[in-house]
Amino acid sequence: MIGAAAATPRADLGQAGYQQMRSQTYNLRPSDRISINVFREPDFSLETVQIGVEGNVSIPMLGSIRAAGMTAAQFEQDVTRRLEAVGLRSPMVNVNITEYASHLVTVEGAVDTPGVYTFQPGARLSSAIALAGGVERTARTKDVAVFRETPEGVMIAKFDYGQIMQGTMLDPILEPSDRVVMGTDGLSVFWQDFLRALPAFGIFAGPALNNSSN
Repeated sequence: MIGAAAATPRADLGQAGYQQMRSQTYNLRPSDRISINVFREPDFSLETVQIGVEGNVSIPMLGSIRAAGMTAAQFEQDVTRRLEAVGLRSPMVNVNITEYASHLVTVEGAVDTPGVYTFQPGARLSSAIALAGGVERTARTKDVAVFRETPEGVMIAKFDYGQIMQGTMLDPILEPSDRVVMGTDGLSVFWQDFLRALPAFGIFAGPALNNSSN
């Protein structure tokens, strides 16, 4: 195929909530690691600090302050205002993301190296499969399931990896905590039946999900 790749989610495969376009902004998340540099003020600077599960970071003289939900630029402005409030004159603050530690994807099934991987914001489903070493010879590449946590429950969409590589199916942007299962005849009977049944339903919630890998 020559030209633009497919960009439209297929609702019949549960893909309605999956995105083609990368976001132009990034909001800090718990577990991300950032650096905070205050020009000529080493006592206020941190080479690296992890955002806690509650979304805060601890900065010398300022204590614990909220970081999650802000862009790096917004957090810079907030830290600048707080430093001015404690008497620092014209502070110059620079905040950088050093590790997107909140961005984890689990890849299972017929891939070379199943596991949990860190990915960059904007990475796609094909990137997750590549991180896991690519597909095995026994892979059923037309049966790829992506599990995603949402406020409504765990959503599931089905993708055809071969069509993604050909550009004839959406290659969706990953979200933190996504779980990817590459189909294979070597999977448990549960998984084989489950993948073949998709997209008969769009939500797979509760205890059954927790037992699905057994």
